[in-house]
Amino acid sequence: MIEQVCITILPEKEKDEAFIKKALWQELQKKGLSLSEKDLSEKNVHFVFSKKSIDARHGKVKFVMRYDAYIGEEPPSASDQLPKWKSVKEADKAGTSACKTVVIVGSGPAGLFGAFKLLEGGVKPIIIERGSDTKSRKVDIAKISTQGILDSDSNYCFGEGGAGTFSDGKLFTRSNKRGNVGQVLRIFNHFGADQSILTDAHPHIGTDKLPYIINAMRAKILELGGEFHFNTRCTGFITAEENSNEGTNEGRNKKIVLKGVKTVNTKSGQEKDFFSDAVLLASGHSAGDIYELLAKTAPQSLEAKTFAAGVRIEHPRQLIDSIQFHGKKMPNAAEYSLTSQQTERGVYTFCMCPGGFVVPSATESGTIVVNGMSAAKRNSKWSNSAVVVETRPEDIPQEFKDMASKKGCPALAGLYFRSAIEKEAFLQANKVEGTVTGQKAPAQLLTDFLAHKKTAEEKLPQTSYFPGISSSRLDQWLPKQMVSRMEKAFREFNTKMKGFICKEALLIAPETRTSTPVRILRDRKSFECTAIKKLYPAGEGSGYSGGIVSSAMDGINACAKIQEIL
Repeated sequence: MIEQVCITILPEKEKDEAFIKKALWQELQKKGLSLSEKDLSEKNVHFVFSKKSIDARHGKVKFVMRYDAYIGEEPPSASDQLPKWKSVKEADKAGTSACKTVVIVGSGPAGLFGAFKLLEGGVKPIIIERGSDTKSRKVDIAKISTQGILDSDSNYCFGEGGAGTFSDGKLFTRSNKRGNVGQVLRIFNHFGADQSILTDAHPHIGTDKLPYIINAMRAKILELGGEFHFNTRCTGFITAEENSNEGTNEGRNKKIVLKGVKTVNTKSGQEKDFFSDAVLLASGHSAGDIYELLAKTAPQSLEAKTFAAGVRIEHPRQLIDSIQFHGKKMPNAAEYSLTSQQTERGVYTFCMCPGGFVVPSATESGTIVVNGMSAAKRNSKWSNSAVVVETRPEDIPQEFKDMASKKGCPALAGLYFRSAIEKEAFLQANKVEGTVTGQKAPAQLLTDFLAHKKTAEEKLPQTSYFPGISSSRLDQWLPKQMVSRMEKAFREFNTKMKGFICKEALLIAPETRTSTPVRILRDRKSFECTAIKKLYPAGEGSGYSGGIVSSAMDGINACAKIQEIL
């Protein structure tokens, strides 16, 4: 029998094991369980810590601790809760999945966890990754900040592990109905993540630790017979036509069937075709070229979707900690989550990074994109968050709708709109005496944004954004529908967090990669693309998930469906 027990304690009692054990027993007794004294003896009950959250309401900080009490039975071991993976060679010998292969485009969470799901059945994953491995990717990322040199295939968004690898590693998700969140966390823990991710309400690995965990996952996939091909970009689909007479007397309906993918090595230029029994498309939310490719192959496979865009706001960490913890000093940096409704559109904070940094996340030269990240200790001098505005397909300016229509795929309008904002940001921050260089980002004090005036360069505060910032009238060149809603939302946020609007608050723009403006249509039950057979879109790039954990679960779910047809 398993019974949940929850206690609330003060922070100073968090390490007091005797106090916690006594409190747990008292709570268990209050439940009035109809069990014998023997069943409820200390020897027969095992408490397993399952979740911790912080309650900072009413001016007092408390920890809410949840435990699972195993009564009359042993708790499961960590290894018992992990999936059982098979070697491809062993499966081949057994004749269960002989010669079955799946190409996975992208090595982010959807791709990696999808690969592990395939290996439960001994199916061979062949992972195609346009970017570099984590070691080389670190060098490429350093060049962005120190030299303003951007590699369009290996950067904060592209490369081993996906966009989350070098931009935080947050594992919090509300997508509990989409899959087994606990299993995803346990797999991360198995490959080196701290035990705390299994119990924290808002689990977080940290950008300084996640690359080593990703490396361990890659090593395991290789050990089991999978393949990795880095610096290998998908440039086309290998397709055939399947003829069917179903539902028509006049002629045949032609369906596209995927046989594999065409690729090019981004370093050598060598082209190579990869054939497979199915393709998991897990290319991420920033792979605009993949949407263009799909638009050429099967434009009906895409639809426009709602996305969000706006700015990053950065405060001194000490100020945010003081607001959230009511002046009480705590060992961890404070988080916040704020939402507002402004003229039928949501405005909200996203990817809040306590004790973190703002980082350059562009994937094309001549553009600026910013994102946030934190190291495991979350101990920088700043805290930042995206503040973004819901943008629906009908909000896209007509010029971008016309551009998409001319390309034969109206669904791409949001992609072109996003790109235009990113290009304008580059011009705003980096145009000096007729030349454009670097990855400086346009910035404005929040008070000046609200007052509609430019911030003097000398008044720009110190920032965590290493490439540097340039003063810019964000309120003038960002889309008006975003600016007007953000203005009202900022004032509302200040009523919820007194001091949010202050002279130190800095806006850095633009934050445009919270999600993709395009969705790849797929069948709800089979996960197969509705227009291309044997293609399984998954992860953030598919338009069906957001964040590391939900993308991991989406990759698992898609590969479970692939296994059913192999």
